[in-house]
Amino acid sequence: MTKNLNLKVKSPEQTEKLGQSISKLLKPGDVLLLDGDLGAGKTTFTKGLALGLGIKRNIKSPTFTIIREYQDGRLPLYHMDVYRLETGGSDELGLDEYFDGDGVSVVEWSKFADSELPNEYLRLQFKRLDQLGENDREIDLIAKGDHFEKIIETEGLAINGK
Repeated sequence: MTKNLNLKVKSPEQTEKLGQSISKLLKPGDVLLLDGDLGAGKTTFTKGLALGLGIKRNIKSPTFTIIREYQDGRLPLYHMDVYRLETGGSDELGLDEYFDGDGVSVVEWSKFADSELPNEYLRLQFKRLDQLGENDREIDLIAKGDHFEKIIETEGLAINGK
């Protein structure tokens, strides 16, 4: 079953705050998929997620390294950018070891690793709304699996002030 939540944010700080809020609900082995245009907020969201997990290090996009590991929080964070794998090769990275591991995996540009993705995940699709304002974004949260559906329900209630 799939559950969706549509959010609108007006600043990078709101995007970070969403990441912090979701981080409190995550457990080992959780996988978050982040998709959207360049500059849409994927890394900003991940910075908030890291803050919420208690990670103090600066979060950088892993575009050139493909995977960055942060071990110093409540849970390890595995931040992946698989954009450079658009022509293949994701099966050689051993992504399943991260997905089945003791941390939280965040995968940017997940469509390039489709065949490696687990059955349950939380997908966040970021869309720039430049016509409204340079920092306006729409974020669709799509939950696949009971655990992630509960996260969406909790986040929906928090956003709506209930």
